[in-house]
Formats: sequence, C-alpha cells, structure tokens
Amino acid sequence: MRYCPACGTPLEARPHDGRPRPTCPACGFVYFADPKVAVAVLITDGGRVLLGRRGNEPGRGRWALPAGYVDRGEALEAAAAREAREELNVDVRVDRLVGLYSAAGDPVILAVYAATIVSGDPKAGDDLEAIGYFEVDRLPDLAFARDARIVREGASSVRTPTRRPSASW
Repeated sequence: MRYCPACGTPLEARPHDGRPRPTCPACGFVYFADPKVAVAVLITDGGRVLLGRRGNEPGRGRWALPAGYVDRGEALEAAAAREAREELNVDVRVDRLVGLYSAAGDPVILAVYAATIVSGDPKAGDDLEAIGYFEVDRLPDLAFARDARIVREGASSVRTPTRRPSASW
C-alpha cells in the first residue's frame, strides 16, 4: 500500500509497535499487513500421499499438497473441500486438522486438513499439471520446503486410508 486509504496522502515508514509500518503523516492512519491464510488437504492411501505437480509459480513443475487461499469470510474446512474440488476434481470429507504451519518472513499461514475422498476419481484440475500418489519416504521434488515435514507428520498420524475404498484404485 502506497497511499492512505482515508485521505490519499503518500504513506511513510514510521515506527509503530517496535517496527516500521506504512503510516500516513497527515491523518495518522497505520497500515497493518495481514497474513494470507491458505489450506491444504492431506489425502493418503496406506503409506502413500496424493500430491499435485504445480502448473503455476511458485514451484511450477514441482509437487505439493493440493492447496489454495481461503476466501474472505470462508470457513477453513469449506475452503479445504473447495480446493480439493478445484485441484483434484473430487469431493472430500474434511476429517480433522493436521496442523497449522507458518515461518518467520512468510506471510502465509497454512492450515492442513486430513481428508477422505467421498466421490469422484482424482484427476489434475485447474492449477495442476498432474497428480500422483507417492510413498511418504520417497517424495518427489517438492515445491515448498515445509511440505516434506507436513507429509511425514500428517501421514504418520493417519491410521487409515483417507480415500474411499474403490475397486478401480
């Protein structure tokens, strides 16, 4: 943000709560950058996890959990189910929160949910080039450093497959 939304004056970096923040010298407005909230779904099949090869940056061509941003006013669980539909073309039951993940300097807070496929057969959706199941101890080139930890921690806590049984699988 470069201009004050209240009066239109250019913002300046001024100390506020121990750090420089964009501040309006005319009216005193202080801009606080909010974090972005994203969700991911962890779908497992025995010792394997379902990942998607990203079609967009960041991490284009590398693998990641199906994930995306939460819309303003959207419940996290609803966002997780929506992302599964958009990226995997399946409907899921969101089973439980695996964990919340954040890192210093990263504006994204990621909520990861274990989910079970209840209808549809997974296929690459809007942001993915491909999908695949991978052994937890043999993950492909991942787009995000945190994903290996999330997969290992999350998959080890899932005792049953998180997809519906199907003769075609």
